[in-house]
Amino acid sequence: MERKLAAILCADVYGYSRLMGEDEEATLRTLTSHRKLIDSQIESHHGRFVNSAGDSVLAEFAAWSRRLTAQSISRRDSRRETTPPSAE
Repeated sequence: MERKLAAILCADVYGYSRLMGEDEEATLRTLTSHRKLIDSQIESHHGRFVNSAGDSVLAEFAAWSRRLTAQSISRRDSRRETTPPSAE
């Protein structure tokens, strides 16, 4: 069995069930836009997307420092947009 050292990022949306109950369409639009940001950060920091279910994402990073950088960028990006995108 081959072993390797990796950092794992597991994240989900705080209050997702409540948000879905309040406005499902807006919540899904917001989730989609935030997932694009998170997925691009995972890739730009040499992470590997492992899985996603509903509002959660699981990623693997070969180096601890890369995971920390991706996590801080994801938090910063998600805080920029505090309201759901308007319907077009």
